[in-house]
Amino acid sequence: MSTKIVAEYAKSGRSSCKMCGKAIAAKAPRLGLVSRDARGYDVTKWHHVDCFSETIESLETIKGFASLERADQEALEKLLDGSNKSPEQGTVQDKEEIELDERNKKKIKLSTPDEKAELEIAFSVSDITDKYKNASLLPKWKAFHTVIFLERDDGLQDSEKIAAFDFDGCLAKTSVKRVGADAWSLMYPSIPEKLQALYNDGYKLVIFTNESNIERWKNKRQVAVDSKIGRLNNFIKQVKVPIQVFIACGLSNSDGKMHDPFRKPKPGMWRIMEKHFNSGIPINMDQSFYVGDAAGRPDDHSDADIKFAEAIGLKFYVPEEYFSSEGS
Repeated sequence: MSTKIVAEYAKSGRSSCKMCGKAIAAKAPRLGLVSRDARGYDVTKWHHVDCFSETIESLETIKGFASLERADQEALEKLLDGSNKSPEQGTVQDKEEIELDERNKKKIKLSTPDEKAELEIAFSVSDITDKYKNASLLPKWKAFHTVIFLERDDGLQDSEKIAAFDFDGCLAKTSVKRVGADAWSLMYPSIPEKLQALYNDGYKLVIFTNESNIERWKNKRQVAVDSKIGRLNNFIKQVKVPIQVFIACGLSNSDGKMHDPFRKPKPGMWRIMEKHFNSGIPINMDQSFYVGDAAGRPDDHSDADIKFAEAIGLKFYVPEEYFSSEGS
């Protein structure tokens, strides 16, 4: 089981230290021990900095170190004393890399939403199932609350750079009147080449899509599930690039207000991706982006995609802009 160390500021006061059991105050620095279990899920155990007892081989192994304030970086440097070398004992190359991280942290906007905007979601591997209510899921697909997700696509690599997309009307041309795994076509011919180029450039590709039919069609839920997952599976096969997928199945209130925390424009799908399905790697928001067709224009069916991007703090593109021949 691989283990990684991640550093960040606590987004609320709800986490507790696995060593002393006391709460970690909001906005206080914390260290997480990220391990991946046999099923491929990331589990993070948070600690106060002073309570962290695991050996830190070097500062470069701590994901998120560069995003911390200098005083908090120095506190982590002290943890190296007595175990391995401190920055003062390091090589010239070590010192240059630390200085470079210090300069870069002032330029790079990391995924650190303010406390008011942060959505805390209790996530547990025990809540993950092979069914969505009464509907069975195809292999590699799992359900968590009102979300269905692709467990781990072959070749998928976690990254600080996220290229995120809506599915229907963005990557695939679909119709609500047709069902079935083959009832779709590519929205733009440039899509396979664009996605492959992003993957080769170190991006992790992620699809965030709403599908209320899965919840609404109680008597035909299996049909709705097989249709949606089948289309996504076939899309991934056609573009020949690994993709992480999250499907929000919840409904909106009759007055139009979204009550499901995972349904776009709510940022719930993004939150569980960045906190539990990215190996603890902080996301570089300056290099990440989201593409969707629901931008609130006169002919758009809604503004869910652009509001989703705004809630997270991502750059936003409409598909005809991003997949044009000129590129983005």
